[in-house]
Amino acid sequence: MDNSKRTVVVTGFGPFGEHAVNASWVAVQELKKLGLGGEVDLHVSEVPVEYQTVQSLVPSLWKKHHPLLVVHVGVSGMATTVTLEKCGRNHGYKGLDNSSFCPDSQCCIVGGPDCINSVIDMESVCKRVTSSGLGVAVSVSKDAGRYLCDFTYYTSLYLSHGRSAFVHVPPLGKPYSGEDLGRALQAIIQEMLELLDQAEEKIHCQQHFH
Repeated sequence: MDNSKRTVVVTGFGPFGEHAVNASWVAVQELKKLGLGGEVDLHVSEVPVEYQTVQSLVPSLWKKHHPLLVVHVGVSGMATTVTLEKCGRNHGYKGLDNSSFCPDSQCCIVGGPDCINSVIDMESVCKRVTSSGLGVAVSVSKDAGRYLCDFTYYTSLYLSHGRSAFVHVPPLGKPYSGEDLGRALQAIIQEMLELLDQAEEKIHCQQHFH
């Protein structure tokens, strides 16, 4: 394996409710075709809309790939833009999943903090992608919706000390195609990696001067 390559894991969700085809997984498959450049080892995974599967699958992805970044992608029926989520919430999970299950505790991690923010500055990613003339509208949100999307995001943020991201996409054709969403994900994740690189450089500089 080429150790100079950075590993990124991107997940999309499987079907649920009225979403017989989940736009998030379509977008992630389009991203896989495009790739993230020669220096990035991209792995993609489809996540079933089930709390208990998420609780085992998300840690296994971190353990197996040791990624620099994990980006989870989900569909929102209310979204009209590609939406960058700033944080994940621990409490308030009352919606039943595809197995008609809901955690008794209604939370992700018992005893965990109420909210965990991503280390990535989503406002900055949004500005950079918007100014690049991609042709896909991008916005930022502080509420990932207290369902499997939020549950997955919080679990990943908790495990990675904030080195995760979540992107909500609209349903296909409302207004964007799978190809549009794949291009948007590519641009967004490349900007996220750029910001992580800059943060890393700052840390090295600070260590050098102390």
